[in-house]
Amino acid sequence: RDDDDINDVASMAGVNLNEESARILATNSDLVGTQIQSCKDEPFLAAIPLHKRILETAKKLGITDVPAEVVTFISHATQNRLRTVIEKVTVITQHRMESYKDDEWYEQATDVRSQLKFFEQLERLEKQRKDEQEREILLKAAKSRSRQEDPEQARLKQKAKEMQQQELAQMRQRDANLTALAAIGPRKKRKLDAPGLLTIGGEGGGVCGGSQAGLGTASPRQYPRQKITRVNLRDFIFYMEQEREMSHSLLLYRALLK
Repeated sequence: RDDDDINDVASMAGVNLNEESARILATNSDLVGTQIQSCKDEPFLAAIPLHKRILETAKKLGITDVPAEVVTFISHATQNRLRTVIEKVTVITQHRMESYKDDEWYEQATDVRSQLKFFEQLERLEKQRKDEQEREILLKAAKSRSRQEDPEQARLKQKAKEMQQQELAQMRQRDANLTALAAIGPRKKRKLDAPGLLTIGGEGGGVCGGSQAGLGTASPRQYPRQKITRVNLRDFIFYMEQEREMSHSLLLYRALLK
């Protein structure tokens, strides 16, 4: 007994194991008597077609029997691999779609869109200048009264005549459009804030309601919009280039050819 008392650390520390056990059972009393069962193992891929494919591959290697556990293991491995690929490609897509315009730690160095608009405007002005020069040449050729019968001069006169007829037709069409708009008159806007009408979403659809007549216009209904991440082929190619086992694969070569 002396040895037992010396080795009994709990009693030496003044801890009563019976009281502690009663307190633990009282704290977790809702878990006492419950039965925990494991969920049914659902395979990710269809078992029968997958088993056939595995048997076809195993026969080439001299294996005739493949147990069902192997099929389940390969199905779970495929699911895990597919989940990993989707997660990585999603991160790549989010990085591509991320905008730094409103970030205070970044400043805009170049604006390609504005540069393209500037070049388009230069091309438009150059085309307009060439058209004006050609128009002047044609007008001079139309006004000239040379007695020599030059075929080039006759061609320029005919082209100038066609150009004048085209400009005259455009002016007539413009005048006809303005006349038609003046005859129609100003377009009347629909009154959306009429009493007794409740506008929904700003579309102009009214719903009559006696109790809601004095509320005026209601705020548009807000629907939660789910954010969709769209992955394109370029993101998947970038992912395959970063992966060691796929950077020299035939799948990457075929994706680059598309």
